[in-house]
Amino acid sequence: MSELEHLLESNKRWAKEQLGKKPDFFSELSQQQAPEYLWIGCSDSRVPANQITGLPPGEVFVHRNIANVVVHSDLNCLSVVQYAVEVLKVKHIIVCGHYGCGGVKAAMENKEHGLIDNWLRHIRDVYRFYRSEIDSCTGEEAQLDRLCEKNVVEQAFNICSSTVVQNAWNKGSELSVHGWIYAVKDGLLRDLEVSMAGLADFEKASK
Repeated sequence: MSELEHLLESNKRWAKEQLGKKPDFFSELSQQQAPEYLWIGCSDSRVPANQITGLPPGEVFVHRNIANVVVHSDLNCLSVVQYAVEVLKVKHIIVCGHYGCGGVKAAMENKEHGLIDNWLRHIRDVYRFYRSEIDSCTGEEAQLDRLCEKNVVEQAFNICSSTVVQNAWNKGSELSVHGWIYAVKDGLLRDLEVSMAGLADFEKASK
């Protein structure tokens, strides 16, 4: 028996449960996907987009990477954004970080981590931008939490400054970008009150 057989069995139980609730669940799901949301989150296994938002399959388009980073040299992420905006016509892009993020924590440490240091450089830049504010927080945990929040804000700004989102707004598309953060400790999402629905909002928020 395969060491992963338990996952295959779990899948069978899940599929059976879905059919029990709604016999045409998979036939409908296979026809198309029309999500209203693009979720850009961390790869952390404790932060699954659908589960923590209570959304079923087909309702959220997802891209995840270490520390929910959006940079203009990452063609993988930008391709996801383009497909979501131009093909799927999502109405909301949610950047969601989480407290206690290991990637953000590593970016704060003054030591080498190997290949990932090239990726963490983007978060270290965020730390540099807000260092006085972050360092003024009392205790390492509070400092980490603040950088996790600031990282979400900066990545939301990065999405807004992308050509994909800029072009969508110039064409009058109904598209908003939001910054959220998740607390693994209590399972709750928190709105960081970063929400931009057009160029005017973006210019005002990024000043």
